[in-house]
Amino acid sequence: MDMLDIAGKSYSSRLLVGTGKYRDFEETRLAVEESGAQIVTVAIRRTNIGQDKNEPSLLDALPPSKYTYLPNTAGCYSAKDAVRTLMLARELLDGHDLVKLEVLGDPATLYPNVIETISAAKTLVDEGFKVMVYTSDDPIVAKELEEIGCVAVMPLASLIGSGMGILNPWNLSIIIENAKVPVLVDAGVGTASDAAIAMELGCDGILMNTAIAQAKNPILMASAMKKAVMAGREAYLAGRMPKKYYSASPSSPTSGMIS
Repeated sequence: MDMLDIAGKSYSSRLLVGTGKYRDFEETRLAVEESGAQIVTVAIRRTNIGQDKNEPSLLDALPPSKYTYLPNTAGCYSAKDAVRTLMLARELLDGHDLVKLEVLGDPATLYPNVIETISAAKTLVDEGFKVMVYTSDDPIVAKELEEIGCVAVMPLASLIGSGMGILNPWNLSIIIENAKVPVLVDAGVGTASDAAIAMELGCDGILMNTAIAQAKNPILMASAMKKAVMAGREAYLAGRMPKKYYSASPSSPTSGMIS
Protein backbone atom coordinates (compact mmCIF):
# COMPACT_ATOMS: atom_id res chain seq x y z
CA MET A 1 0.00 0.00 0.00
CA ASP A 2 1.15 3.54 -0.82
CA MET A 3 1.60 5.01 2.66
CA LEU A 4 2.22 8.54 3.92
CA ASP A 5 5.18 8.59 6.30
CA ILE A 6 5.42 11.44 8.80
CA ALA A 7 7.81 11.59 11.74
CA GLY A 8 8.45 7.84 11.71
CA LYS A 9 4.79 6.77 11.51
CA SER A 10 2.87 5.55 8.47
CA TYR A 11 -0.68 6.47 7.48
CA SER A 12 -2.88 4.97 4.79
CA SER A 13 -4.83 8.23 4.34
CA ARG A 14 -3.20 11.25 2.73
CA LEU A 15 -6.06 13.53 3.75
CA LEU A 16 -5.67 15.42 7.02
CA VAL A 17 -8.67 17.34 8.30
CA GLY A 18 -9.39 20.11 10.74
CA THR A 19 -12.00 19.97 13.46
CA GLY A 20 -13.22 23.58 13.58
CA LYS A 21 -16.17 25.42 12.00
CA TYR A 22 -18.64 22.54 12.30
CA ARG A 23 -22.07 22.95 13.92
CA ASP A 24 -21.17 20.64 16.79
CA PHE A 25 -18.88 17.77 17.73
CA GLU A 26 -21.32 15.22 16.29
CA GLU A 27 -21.08 16.75 12.82
CA THR A 28 -17.30 16.89 13.28
CA ARG A 29 -17.22 13.19 14.09
CA LEU A 30 -19.36 12.20 11.12
CA ALA A 31 -17.34 14.28 8.66
CA VAL A 32 -14.00 13.03 9.93
CA GLU A 33 -15.18 9.42 9.76
CA GLU A 34 -16.43 9.90 6.20
CA SER A 35 -13.16 11.54 5.14
CA GLY A 36 -11.12 8.52 6.16
CA ALA A 37 -8.57 10.84 7.77
CA GLN A 38 -6.28 9.44 10.44
CA ILE A 39 -4.69 12.75 11.45
CA VAL A 40 -6.92 15.53 12.77
CA THR A 41 -5.89 19.07 13.61
CA VAL A 42 -7.20 20.90 16.64
CA ALA A 43 -6.88 24.61 17.42
CA ILE A 44 -5.76 24.65 21.05
CA ARG A 45 -7.02 28.19 21.59
CA ARG A 46 -10.50 27.47 20.25
CA THR A 47 -11.35 23.84 21.00
CA ASN A 48 -11.89 22.11 24.32
CA ILE A 49 -9.63 19.08 24.73
CA GLY A 50 -9.75 19.10 28.48
CA GLN A 51 -9.13 22.73 29.37
CA ASP A 52 -12.76 23.08 30.50
CA LYS A 53 -13.98 20.06 32.45
CA ASN A 54 -17.57 21.33 32.36
CA GLU A 55 -17.88 21.51 28.55
CA PRO A 56 -18.03 18.76 25.88
CA SER A 57 -14.57 17.67 24.79
CA LEU A 58 -13.39 16.86 21.29
CA LEU A 59 -11.55 13.92 22.80
CA ASP A 60 -14.89 12.19 23.36
CA ALA A 61 -16.02 12.66 19.75
CA LEU A 62 -12.65 11.75 18.23
CA PRO A 63 -10.77 9.51 20.67
CA PRO A 64 -6.96 9.77 20.54
CA SER A 65 -6.85 5.97 20.51
CA LYS A 66 -8.33 6.11 17.00
CA TYR A 67 -6.87 9.34 15.59
CA THR A 68 -3.50 11.06 15.64
CA TYR A 69 -4.05 14.53 17.04
CA LEU A 70 -2.21 17.44 15.46
CA PRO A 71 -2.45 20.43 17.81
CA ASN A 72 -2.08 23.68 15.92
CA THR A 73 -1.39 27.31 16.72
CA ALA A 74 -4.32 28.87 14.86
CA GLY A 75 -4.80 32.44 16.05
CA CYS A 76 -1.15 33.02 16.97
CA TYR A 77 0.59 36.09 15.56
CA SER A 78 4.02 35.74 17.17
CA ALA A 79 6.59 33.03 17.71
CA LYS A 80 6.26 33.47 21.46
CA ASP A 81 2.51 32.82 21.45
CA ALA A 82 2.89 29.83 19.12
CA VAL A 83 5.52 28.18 21.30
CA ARG A 84 3.47 28.81 24.45
CA THR A 85 0.37 27.31 22.84
CA LEU A 86 2.11 24.12 21.80
CA MET A 87 3.74 23.75 25.22
CA LEU A 88 0.18 23.78 26.63
CA ALA A 89 -0.92 21.23 24.02
CA ARG A 90 1.89 18.88 25.00
CA GLU A 91 0.80 19.12 28.61
CA LEU A 92 -2.89 18.53 27.82
CA LEU A 93 -2.14 15.58 25.54
CA ASP A 94 0.29 13.79 27.86
CA GLY A 95 3.55 14.62 26.13
CA HIS A 96 2.28 14.56 22.53
CA ASP A 97 5.01 15.98 20.28
CA LEU A 98 3.61 15.99 16.72
CA VAL A 99 2.30 19.52 16.12
CA LYS A 100 1.25 21.94 13.41
CA LEU A 101 2.92 25.34 13.55
CA GLU A 102 1.31 28.36 11.98
CA VAL A 103 2.15 31.97 12.79
CA LEU A 104 -0.11 34.43 11.03
CA GLY A 105 0.82 37.82 9.65
CA ASP A 106 -2.48 39.69 9.90
CA PRO A 107 -6.12 38.92 10.74
CA ALA A 108 -7.46 40.06 7.37
CA THR A 109 -5.61 37.62 5.08
CA LEU A 110 -4.25 35.10 7.62
CA TYR A 111 -1.13 35.02 5.46
CA PRO A 112 1.80 33.39 7.27
CA ASN A 113 4.44 35.54 8.91
CA VAL A 114 7.44 33.55 7.74
CA ILE A 115 9.94 35.42 9.93
CA GLU A 116 8.05 34.53 13.12
CA THR A 117 7.35 31.04 11.76
CA ILE A 118 11.06 30.34 11.27
CA SER A 119 11.81 31.64 14.77
CA ALA A 120 9.13 29.46 16.36
CA ALA A 121 10.19 26.42 14.34
CA LYS A 122 13.76 26.68 15.63
CA THR A 123 12.57 26.84 19.25
CA LEU A 124 10.09 24.00 18.90
CA VAL A 125 12.53 21.66 17.17
CA ASP A 126 15.08 22.38 19.91
CA GLU A 127 12.38 21.53 22.49
CA GLY A 128 11.84 18.12 20.91
CA PHE A 129 8.65 18.79 18.97
CA LYS A 130 7.99 17.16 15.59
CA VAL A 131 6.87 20.17 13.63
CA MET A 132 4.62 20.20 10.59
CA VAL A 133 4.77 23.79 9.44
CA TYR A 134 2.30 25.99 7.54
CA THR A 135 4.10 28.47 5.32
CA SER A 136 3.93 30.54 2.16
CA ASP A 137 4.63 28.96 -1.22
CA ASP A 138 8.14 30.48 -1.28
CA PRO A 139 10.54 27.62 -2.17
CA ILE A 140 13.45 29.27 -0.30
CA VAL A 141 11.48 29.58 2.94
CA ALA A 142 10.17 26.03 2.57
CA LYS A 143 13.71 24.69 2.21
CA GLU A 144 14.92 26.64 5.24
CA LEU A 145 12.10 25.22 7.38
CA GLU A 146 13.07 21.73 6.26
CA GLU A 147 16.70 22.36 7.13
CA ILE A 148 15.70 23.62 10.59
CA GLY A 149 14.28 20.15 11.19
CA CYS A 150 10.56 20.36 10.46
CA VAL A 151 9.12 16.92 9.66
CA ALA A 152 6.74 18.24 6.98
CA VAL A 153 6.39 21.48 5.03
CA MET A 154 2.86 22.70 4.29
CA PRO A 155 2.67 25.58 1.80
CA LEU A 156 -0.63 27.30 1.13
CA ALA A 157 -2.51 26.82 -2.12
CA SER A 158 -4.25 30.14 -1.51
CA LEU A 159 -5.37 32.07 1.56
CA ILE A 160 -6.87 30.23 4.54
CA GLY A 161 -10.60 29.78 4.13
CA SER A 162 -10.67 31.36 0.67
CA GLY A 163 -11.53 28.25 -1.33
CA MET A 164 -9.62 29.76 -4.26
CA GLY A 165 -7.74 26.56 -5.04
CA ILE A 166 -4.14 26.36 -6.25
CA LEU A 167 -3.05 29.77 -7.48
CA ASN A 168 0.64 29.04 -8.04
CA PRO A 169 1.25 25.43 -9.12
CA TRP A 170 4.75 26.30 -10.33
CA ASN A 171 6.01 27.29 -6.89
CA LEU A 172 4.43 24.20 -5.36
CA SER A 173 6.19 22.07 -7.96
CA ILE A 174 9.56 23.63 -7.08
CA ILE A 175 8.99 22.98 -3.37
CA ILE A 176 8.00 19.36 -4.04
CA GLU A 177 10.96 18.77 -6.34
CA ASN A 178 13.50 19.98 -3.78
CA ALA A 179 12.00 18.65 -0.55
CA LYS A 180 13.28 15.61 1.32
CA VAL A 181 10.36 15.70 3.77
CA PRO A 182 6.65 15.35 3.00
CA VAL A 183 5.01 18.35 1.33
CA LEU A 184 1.31 18.86 2.06
CA VAL A 185 -0.91 21.59 0.70
CA ASP A 186 -2.47 23.46 3.60
CA ALA A 187 -5.13 26.16 3.06
CA GLY A 188 -7.12 27.31 0.06
CA VAL A 189 -8.62 24.06 -1.21
CA GLY A 190 -12.28 24.68 -2.04
CA THR A 191 -13.57 21.57 -3.74
CA ALA A 192 -12.60 18.08 -4.84
CA SER A 193 -10.95 19.13 -8.11
CA ASP A 194 -8.54 21.38 -6.16
CA ALA A 195 -7.52 18.41 -4.03
CA ALA A 196 -7.00 16.20 -7.07
CA ILE A 197 -4.82 18.82 -8.78
CA ALA A 198 -2.64 19.21 -5.69
CA MET A 199 -2.07 15.48 -5.52
CA GLU A 200 -1.41 15.25 -9.27
CA LEU A 201 1.36 17.83 -8.79
CA GLY A 202 3.06 15.38 -6.44
CA CYS A 203 2.02 16.65 -3.02
CA ASP A 204 2.29 13.96 -0.37
CA GLY A 205 -1.01 14.94 1.19
CA ILE A 206 -3.52 17.70 1.86
CA LEU A 207 -4.70 19.35 5.06
CA MET A 208 -8.10 21.03 4.89
CA ASN A 209 -10.87 22.26 7.15
CA THR A 210 -13.13 24.96 5.71
CA ALA A 211 -13.70 23.20 2.39
CA ILE A 212 -15.43 20.38 4.25
CA ALA A 213 -16.86 22.13 7.30
CA GLN A 214 -18.44 25.00 5.37
CA ALA A 215 -19.83 22.91 2.51
CA LYS A 216 -23.63 22.74 2.30
CA ASN A 217 -23.30 19.04 3.08
CA PRO A 218 -20.05 18.53 5.02
CA ILE A 219 -20.44 14.76 5.25
CA LEU A 220 -20.85 14.37 1.50
CA MET A 221 -17.97 16.78 0.82
CA ALA A 222 -15.74 14.78 3.15
CA SER A 223 -16.46 11.71 1.05
CA ALA A 224 -15.71 13.63 -2.16
CA MET A 225 -12.40 14.90 -0.79
CA LYS A 226 -11.33 11.41 0.24
CA LYS A 227 -11.93 10.14 -3.29
CA ALA A 228 -10.26 13.16 -4.90
CA VAL A 229 -7.08 12.74 -2.87
CA MET A 230 -6.93 9.06 -3.73
CA ALA A 231 -7.58 9.68 -7.44
CA GLY A 232 -5.04 12.47 -7.63
CA ARG A 233 -2.39 10.35 -5.97
CA GLU A 234 -3.02 7.44 -8.34
CA ALA A 235 -2.86 9.76 -11.35
CA TYR A 236 0.47 11.15 -10.12
CA LEU A 237 1.91 7.67 -9.65
CA ALA A 238 0.57 6.53 -13.02
CA GLY A 239 2.18 9.44 -14.87
CA ARG A 240 -0.04 11.43 -17.15
CA MET A 241 0.34 11.46 -20.92
CA PRO A 242 2.28 14.41 -22.34
CA LYS A 243 0.32 17.40 -23.53
CA LYS A 244 0.44 17.80 -27.31
CA TYR A 245 -0.88 21.08 -28.60
CA TYR A 246 -2.14 20.95 -32.21
CA SER A 247 -0.93 17.39 -32.63
CA ALA A 248 -3.65 14.89 -33.38
CA SER A 249 -3.09 11.43 -31.98
CA PRO A 250 -5.77 8.77 -32.61
CA SER A 251 -6.85 6.90 -29.49
CA SER A 252 -7.38 3.66 -31.44
CA PRO A 253 -4.98 1.76 -33.78
CA THR A 254 -4.85 2.95 -37.37
CA SER A 255 -3.46 -0.31 -38.80
CA GLY A 256 -5.77 -3.03 -40.04
CA MET A 257 -8.61 -0.61 -40.77
CA ILE A 258 -11.36 -1.73 -43.17
CA SER A 259 -11.08 0.07 -46.51
